[in-house]
Amino acid sequence: MIIETEGLTKRYGRRRGIDDVTLGIDQGEIFGFLGPNGAGKTTTIRTLLGHLRPTAGRARIFGHDVTANPVAIHRRLGYLPGEFGLYDRLTGAQTADYFAHLYGGVDRGYRNRLMERLGVDPGRRFRELSKGNKQKVGLVVAFQHRPDLLILDEPTSGLDPLVQQEFHALVREARDEGRTVFLSSHVLSEVEAVCDRVALIRDGRIVRTGSVESLRDLAHHQVLLRFAGDVPVAAFENLPGVSDVQVTGRTLRLRVGGPMTPVVRAAAAYDLLDFESREPGLEETFLRAYQAAS
Repeated sequence: MIIETEGLTKRYGRRRGIDDVTLGIDQGEIFGFLGPNGAGKTTTIRTLLGHLRPTAGRARIFGHDVTANPVAIHRRLGYLPGEFGLYDRLTGAQTADYFAHLYGGVDRGYRNRLMERLGVDPGRRFRELSKGNKQKVGLVVAFQHRPDLLILDEPTSGLDPLVQQEFHALVREARDEGRTVFLSSHVLSEVEAVCDRVALIRDGRIVRTGSVESLRDLAHHQVLLRFAGDVPVAAFENLPGVSDVQVTGRTLRLRVGGPMTPVVRAAAAYDLLDFESREPGLEETFLRAYQAAS
């Protein structure tokens, strides 16, 4: 395995950091680390990188203990922190060159293609850039030496949708070349779009690990139907994917997992005053996963 953790724990005095995080990430996979802000994603990453010393447990990357041999690990990885920053007076190209020298040089042609694909202006100084443009420079820095492992903390933060799509393509290309990507995010749809496997973290603890397909039972819609007359409960409660059916007056609330088509077809047979459908927020999704794991 490329990354292995066993009971990894980090506490700040009495405050929670992460608790008993156990993961195994194979070569050539895109692994999503999904959780709301404050869940422990960054603490886990900083502990993996040796920036924080664990309170308990252990972590290994490329077979090396992260606290014993960090130099051997860092030679082979690319890292994008949640807030990428460097010297304000350096241009984008100079920032990339600075890190390239740390790795003994890079393929400048590949580096230039990365800048073009991500829309980086190599001549603008870092202090002149927006958060999204700083993030793009950080992605170039992380990818430019074609590392065996990419550790990316909220990599699409501040990026516009077109650049996000280009980033997803770069991540898939890295995987196709046999490299490994560890990607943290609080966006469920992003992890679903690009990752092979995923771990869900909440309040510093892993609550679920599995394939992206195994997350699909968490994806659901909350549907509200207001009828002009009596509520036809029987027409909806046995439909595929429908659960948590509740009636209040002439309003029907239900949870729908999977396709919405059966509900829409059933509703079309009645006189409706209103039809609302919404996806739950990430915190709500995680709360459901957390309760299911308890």
